[in-house]
Amino acid sequence: PKKDIYSALVRLNPDGSEFEILSRGIRNSVGFDWQPYTNALFFTDNGRDYLGDDLPPDELNRWSEKGQHFGYPYCHGGTIPDPELADNKQCSEFVRPVWTFRAHMAPLGIRFYTGQQFPQRFHNQLFVAQHGSRNRSTPQGYRIALVKFKDGFPVKEQAFISGWLTKEGKVLGRPTDILQMPDGSLLIADDTLGVIYKVEYRKW
Repeated sequence: PKKDIYSALVRLNPDGSEFEILSRGIRNSVGFDWQPYTNALFFTDNGRDYLGDDLPPDELNRWSEKGQHFGYPYCHGGTIPDPELADNKQCSEFVRPVWTFRAHMAPLGIRFYTGQQFPQRFHNQLFVAQHGSRNRSTPQGYRIALVKFKDGFPVKEQAFISGWLTKEGKVLGRPTDILQMPDGSLLIADDTLGVIYKVEYRKW
């Protein structure tokens, strides 16, 4: 049925042939990228609204094999049953995210850094455009985060670029996606101001 494509990761040829569903249980996934040294597919997942300011967490998932189910709409963040839709399902039945972001950060585009311009500590690390919260009493996000990896999996998250959200709560911009240029610089799209920022690393 046509509805089978909803909340699914699919694969097909450019001409539309050989369509297949690879996995299910994905909610509002925007960004994805291939990890450079493993070729594993990582993707963001925006959590549902109306469970409060701090629930559920947004997700970073890793797809590894056909048939995986990432929990939506039954389970969120790997551990939180949906209060309306979980029914008799257990979170242990589903693939857990490899990293969770704070709720309503709205992670969109992601990019593993493979360039030579930035220092070695950035190589094969993941930049994440956190678009910012819509359904939260105190906004958060509105930044580029850097997710640090060790042995192929994320271990730490930190701010790389911030300042689009002021201390007074004024929104100056909302990053949506990240593109690495051939020279190793980064382009960052902002859908609030309608601009593209270029980030370069220079030694002074």
